[in-house]
Amino acid sequence: MANTKSAKKAARQIARRTVINKARRSRMRTATRKVEEAIAAGDQARALAAMAEAEPALVRAAQKGIVHRNAANRKVSRLATRIAKLAKK
Repeated sequence: MANTKSAKKAARQIARRTVINKARRSRMRTATRKVEEAIAAGDQARALAAMAEAEPALVRAAQKGIVHRNAANRKVSRLATRIAKLAKK
């Protein structure tokens, strides 16, 4: 347990940020999963709608430091490519 006043404050701040970060990470993963499910079902319209929700969630998570910027960009790119492939089928 924290001994000093500043360590106690830091512990409170970390606990507060952890809750916020978990919510953002969950929102990002849920949005990504919706895109994945639409792609698996072969429904391009639903995949595009889900992607419109997932891309901002991924970018925001990267801006807030929850995931690395390159990881978020890579995920967006790979999802977009898979959605584009649905159109060619």
